[in-house]
Amino acid sequence: MDQVRQAEQEIVLGEVTLRRFRGEADLPEFFQVIEESLEHLRPWMPWVAEHSRAKTTEFLAERAELWESGRDFTYAILLDGAIVGACGLFRREDTAENGREIGFWLHPAATGRGIATRTARALTEQAFRLPGVDFVEIVHDPANHASRAVPIRLGFTEHARRPAEALAPAETGEEQIWRLRHA
Repeated sequence: MDQVRQAEQEIVLGEVTLRRFRGEADLPEFFQVIEESLEHLRPWMPWVAEHSRAKTTEFLAERAELWESGRDFTYAILLDGAIVGACGLFRREDTAENGREIGFWLHPAATGRGIATRTARALTEQAFRLPGVDFVEIVHDPANHASRAVPIRLGFTEHARRPAEALAPAETGEEQIWRLRHA
């Protein structure tokens, strides 16, 4: 794979580190973090309804191929060396070739510390280092006020709202799309 298309495998942000997932080596700790976060994630993350050790194993197994393809760069979020969440820089099927999307979630004990904002800032910087990327988006349900605060803090502007199937309990059936263009 051409190195120009790859994101950094580790991004150090002080006590927070974004590290490429290491497959099965991360399974026990990552699965435990998800288990402890289920009630926190359930309102917004549809995948929580199907959470299992097998699904987590499958998720981790798919990361290497997606990374190598340059399509999806998924990181464990570490706080002082312990996994406290996950984030990714990816391109959805409905995202233009010159755009990337950022997603993130945190263990409830790691919220309120600016970790999501620092993570999104670092992933935005990574995106703009990839060839041909002109914009980055953060997409969330408008009722998810914690997720809404991140793009606002980083200078993203609301780009659009679109209907979306409400798959998680708190979802409203709409997605709010925030966009930041490369300077």
